[in-house]
Amino acid sequence: MNPELLAPAGSPEALDAAVASGADAVYLGLKDFNARLRSANFSYSQFESALRALHRMNRRVYVTVNTVFEAREADRMYQLLKYLSQTGPDAVIVQDYGVIMMAREFPALKLHASTQMNIASARGANCLSKFGLSRAVLARELSLEEIHRIADGTNVELEVFVHGALCVCVSGLCLFSSYLGGKSANRGLCTQACRRLYHTGEEDPETGYFFSPGDLSLISRIPDLKNAGVKSFKIEGRMKSAEYVGCVVSAYRRVIDSLEGSDQARHHALEEAQKSLQNDFARPKTEYLAGVKYNLPDRYPGDSAAEDKNADKNNVENNVEKDFSWLRPEQDSGTGISLGTISAVKGTGAAYRVKLGSRDQELAPHKTVKGDSVRFHKADDSLRLSHKLVFAEDRWISAPEEFGIGDHVYLIQTRAMTKRYPQLIGPAGYTKRQPGHDRAPPPVTGPGSTHSAKLPEGFYVAVSSAEDLFMVQSIRPRAVILPVNQKTAKALLENKLPFGAESCILNLDPFFSPEDEAFLAETIPDLEKAGYTRFMLNNPAHFSFFARNRGKRMLIGGPWLYGFNPWSAAFIAALGADALVSPLENNRQNLEKTAAPRLRSRFLVTLFAWPPLYRIRADLRSRYSFSRFSDSRDEQFMLIGGKRSVVIPEKPFSIIDKRPFLEEAGFRRFILDFSGGSFDGSFPLKKKLYKEVMTAAQNAQPLSNTTRFNWKNGFFYPDQK
Repeated sequence: MNPELLAPAGSPEALDAAVASGADAVYLGLKDFNARLRSANFSYSQFESALRALHRMNRRVYVTVNTVFEAREADRMYQLLKYLSQTGPDAVIVQDYGVIMMAREFPALKLHASTQMNIASARGANCLSKFGLSRAVLARELSLEEIHRIADGTNVELEVFVHGALCVCVSGLCLFSSYLGGKSANRGLCTQACRRLYHTGEEDPETGYFFSPGDLSLISRIPDLKNAGVKSFKIEGRMKSAEYVGCVVSAYRRVIDSLEGSDQARHHALEEAQKSLQNDFARPKTEYLAGVKYNLPDRYPGDSAAEDKNADKNNVENNVEKDFSWLRPEQDSGTGISLGTISAVKGTGAAYRVKLGSRDQELAPHKTVKGDSVRFHKADDSLRLSHKLVFAEDRWISAPEEFGIGDHVYLIQTRAMTKRYPQLIGPAGYTKRQPGHDRAPPPVTGPGSTHSAKLPEGFYVAVSSAEDLFMVQSIRPRAVILPVNQKTAKALLENKLPFGAESCILNLDPFFSPEDEAFLAETIPDLEKAGYTRFMLNNPAHFSFFARNRGKRMLIGGPWLYGFNPWSAAFIAALGADALVSPLENNRQNLEKTAAPRLRSRFLVTLFAWPPLYRIRADLRSRYSFSRFSDSRDEQFMLIGGKRSVVIPEKPFSIIDKRPFLEEAGFRRFILDFSGGSFDGSFPLKKKLYKEVMTAAQNAQPLSNTTRFNWKNGFFYPDQK
């Protein structure tokens, strides 16, 4: 049986295109709690009409509820889940662990783990299956070999993105958009910071879209993915037009249907599909990390993505560092086929015209006609507008007056490709089945409910390397937080550090893939034997390493588990956490609503940190020569190299001066994070800064040249003025 072809339906028109072009299933969002709030989405009546229509056709409908929610939104979330349990979609795609807890009230709901959950291992998938999730949408940052490994280790259905836009950041871990005004990617409001123009101010200045990847296309890898055990091929694009959806779905349908045919038939289908995809008017294509050879213990014979079993592993490990073709720093951030730059202008108002040149000042390869749609993009990235041509003749086209010589033009749709698909649902009507006014029942557990020991009050200092600990001893905190990697593990086991096991919390990287499994499986038992009993876990897979012989361990749910509400906190406790770190995106009001007064001794609050805005599964410092860069507002950022790069703001986050208010509210365990988000020692501690911050923390004094992040204003809400 061939895998499912799953298509995006960001609008009723896109739904029509997906179904007419051969999708087995669609995923769509309603007006709230989905990761594409900027798309048209579906009203309740439209959704119910679509559900009836597709079920009559034996097609499936998945509803996205794939954002985190705040404590004040709990009733609305509960009401939505109850409504969905009554209407009967084939599954609900979720990110927030609190949704999993609430959904226990509605056993009819089938749950799938969103890619935003950052599931990149069989351990992670198996952990969620214990809570009733039947499918995991894997993180995009995986090789074919790793996907094969995951499928071999789990009975959970695996869904994989095969086509569409990519994020430069590891799935579910991006804070950049949230940092730029509270428009969190974890809330469906991503402002696509990775698509922006940045510049460096160093000796050899550069300008470019440094973090803008090409678009994913794995159409030639469909046979490999099927052989690896993938059950669903997912196309990204709920913000895309119906024409885009129809074009891409039909191409993948052709290839999937050819899988049972002859070699010649498969080859012909692939050729035709690739020709068709040239008309998707998207960015240049990449297979991203699909072909990367990570240092895994075993290889899979017969997989076209694998090398010879006897190959030297030193030659194949992490070869993504040698190939950055998936990055497009020279490509304007939007989609479309380049028509070149504007070389001349004439006229005004409705008669304003621009002449098309090209980046090489050659004739643009695509001839435009009246009725085509184009996108204009300012050379300095300050403005982008779409425009339907009312005039096109001899390289002169109509244009908005905001654009002039040197600005870029892209073809985003031709008049000839405009297509009408059979309409599945009629005009939106009224449905009596809308979310009601129920109150969400309180969660039954919280962090520490099964463990009597508590973390002592005081400051907890996080650093990125074992060497930093020798500086930290100058003003000793209550405990130190140290990442677990090859180098720190060696130092910890040799017992040559100025802090004993009782004063250490060992922090695990939130991105956990098959590449990491053997190391942690061997190292964690060794560390426990050496007396290290406190661990900070940032991925559901991490809890599987501590499933047996609990003993005196203390497990702390890290900030990357996103405990934004009492229900997610309860889920993290059910995983085995005794304490919880508040997410870096959080605000004071939501923190206090999440942590009941009786549980606040189990919560740690970060007072100081450089928020990791991006986590990238590649060392971009080996691609770029700069370490600092800035945006159009001259806000400064830093690129931290290492096996997994991190981007941080130059200004750290600080609420050190708010400590007295937090203590009054019952929060008395505080993190001062000097690691820069690095888990491999790439952000060394500076002694002068450490003393300055520690002194300010002890005296609750404000620090200059810092930011509040979302602490004061919270998340941006689309309806707020």
